[in-house]
Amino acid sequence: MLLVVVPFLNEAAYLPGLLASVAQQTLRPDRLLLVDDGSHDGSADVCEAFCREHPEARLLRRPPRPPELDRLASASELRAFTWALERAPDDWAVAVKLDADVVLPPRHFELVVDAMRRDPRIGIAGAFLSMEVAPGRIVREGHPDTHVRGPNKFYRRACWEAVAPIPPILGWDTIDEATARMHGWATRSIALPGSDPLHRRPTGTHDGAVRGFMRWGHCAYAAGSPPSLIAAGAVRRMSRRPRVLGGMAYAVGWGRAAVRRVPRASPEVRRHYRAEEWSRALKPWRVVARRLASVGSRTAPARR
Repeated sequence: MLLVVVPFLNEAAYLPGLLASVAQQTLRPDRLLLVDDGSHDGSADVCEAFCREHPEARLLRRPPRPPELDRLASASELRAFTWALERAPDDWAVAVKLDADVVLPPRHFELVVDAMRRDPRIGIAGAFLSMEVAPGRIVREGHPDTHVRGPNKFYRRACWEAVAPIPPILGWDTIDEATARMHGWATRSIALPGSDPLHRRPTGTHDGAVRGFMRWGHCAYAAGSPPSLIAAGAVRRMSRRPRVLGGMAYAVGWGRAAVRRVPRASPEVRRHYRAEEWSRALKPWRVVARRLASVGSRTAPARR
């Protein structure tokens, strides 16, 4: 069974686009749970109208929660997703977490689920996302293909049972993948033929780009990134907008999280994630070393 969960809070502007794209999927979800996390902007009305026309859809209302300075800091979307899973039919094989601010191409569910069927090692999957950076200019959000963006996460049942409970902290959507790989699962973003899902509110822009970079630094600390790689990552991010400030904010976010000793992944997950990061960082140098060794062996004079 394909179970799709959409947590949302005040997303009336985005929900119609998402729900229309879900209704057009070539592989329809067996159950669609729309989880209202305390909206007061008419989001629930949009979902109720959709549910009346689609019997597989159901609106769930979460208990109201107190106001927060940063609603992302407490991983409220993960909490809502987990809460919905506890109330879902227990026969699901793949559970999908969708954000309300994406629009899906018609074969999104079909192609990602098919990739998971063809490769039983994949425990967490999703599609690469694109964003509109200027009118009519669509670009793909950049990240390694082993990372799956939080707005479209597909969990295989056995993998979810291996990684849950995921700590509800900033960085949870990196910690879940590191935990899955630690248990032998593969995590994969898939390039869909035709077009990517459109992320209408690009990652990190919820409440300003600078704060988004700081949040990414916080996430890196929570997952276990070491200071040396954070410094290198900050330099790389200085070329992105906002120029220079983004990289500085990334480093500050990591440092502030370290000083405050915010909650982190478990020690074993952090060790695994650090090893993966060092392996990725050193990979280009290993390639260069192999090429130099190959050139050296071809040009070395023959021994008499």
